[in-house]
Amino acid sequence: MPPKRNLPSRLETDPKKMLERLVGLPEVTVLGLFADDDRVELHIESIGVRPGCTVCGVAAQAKGWREIVLVDLQFAGKPAALHWHKRRWRCVEGFCPNGSWTEQDDRIAHPRMKLTRRAALRATEDVGRKGRSVNEVAEELGCDWHTINDVVVAYGEALVDHPGRFGEVHALGLDETAFVRAAPYHRTEFVTSIVDVQRGQLLDLVPGRGGPAPREWLMSMSAQWRERVSFATLDLSGAYKAVLDACLPSATQVADPFHVIKLANERIDECRRRIQNEVLGHRGRKADPLYRARRLLTMAEQRLGEKGLEKMRGLLRAGDPYGQVAVASEAKEAVRELYGHQDQALALEWVDALCEDLTDKIRPPEVRSLGRTLKRWRLEITAWHSCHFTNGPTEAMIKRIKRVAFGFTNFRNYRVRALLYAGKPDWSLLATLAPLG
Repeated sequence: MPPKRNLPSRLETDPKKMLERLVGLPEVTVLGLFADDDRVELHIESIGVRPGCTVCGVAAQAKGWREIVLVDLQFAGKPAALHWHKRRWRCVEGFCPNGSWTEQDDRIAHPRMKLTRRAALRATEDVGRKGRSVNEVAEELGCDWHTINDVVVAYGEALVDHPGRFGEVHALGLDETAFVRAAPYHRTEFVTSIVDVQRGQLLDLVPGRGGPAPREWLMSMSAQWRERVSFATLDLSGAYKAVLDACLPSATQVADPFHVIKLANERIDECRRRIQNEVLGHRGRKADPLYRARRLLTMAEQRLGEKGLEKMRGLLRAGDPYGQVAVASEAKEAVRELYGHQDQALALEWVDALCEDLTDKIRPPEVRSLGRTLKRWRLEITAWHSCHFTNGPTEAMIKRIKRVAFGFTNFRNYRVRALLYAGKPDWSLLATLAPLG
């Protein structure tokens, strides 16, 4: 006779209780389990005393059962469905208007949700925090895309709209991105990203690029919160400048260096294309000198090296008989040199002298346009030298948004998905919040 095993006393040996422990739901009885190679069905009922009528308080009478099917977490590596056999109750008082009702338990599932609560919380964290696609999670749990997305939006919106998600902001950035691209059945739609550029946190997304939406968002914050915003970064956008002038008058506006240099590069390109058409009468072709120089012209001279500089100068001699493209290139380098030092007073003198030179009547029209823009934004451009805040974190947030929310055409879905991933919500609150309908 084989020796008797010595099992630890803490082990559960009752098969039914073992299964109930594995199920891990509060106060339920497992009625049965079905499993095949593709799926698992788990049938349960709640353990509870007879409730009282919520209107008159009289003890309720059992009326019957109602079976609902919920998507649950995988069981033994297979998609699982939880069949919850709910009790139906009715009030025995004839004068009571309550009638009948079905039992509810938010610990198992929220009313009108198609997922169990634990599956809903896991799906929200997988999609929002880990950046998994909705379709990937849906395939794992054995349900459709809309079932997962509805849960993520309901729980996620409660999490990202929690009042404690962000506090005081010292440096704020505004920038736009296209969230719906133009197509045969809809036009391009833009959203404005509002970012804490000091902490690299996405605060919110609002429709449009300027106009009433970002203004309303800023004005919805308290006066004390707005007064504590010391710096506001933006690209060279008149719409965003108007918003900041109206809502954050005490904040120092900072023009993003990337967009200033980008503007100078755009003016070079405009000048190159104009000279190309004037000299050769057609758009750039791969053998044309100016077309071959297009990338060299927009690179910083220190990155070209002697060989690259000599190649660029040779192409300009061949394709730029009036020397206008060369003048535009020199103007671009002068703008780049503006960020080579740290003194704000010196930078302001540099910009003023540069604007006077670039707006001279002998300069090409594209260079004069650049000079006028620099003059209009001279204070915002040189404000960078006092704080070194840029729109880089804002641009980074936009890249993260496009990575996880690409393809969404519904703004609510887009906003929740982006804020869950880049808005730094407190994920420890997820299990304590009720989903929003």
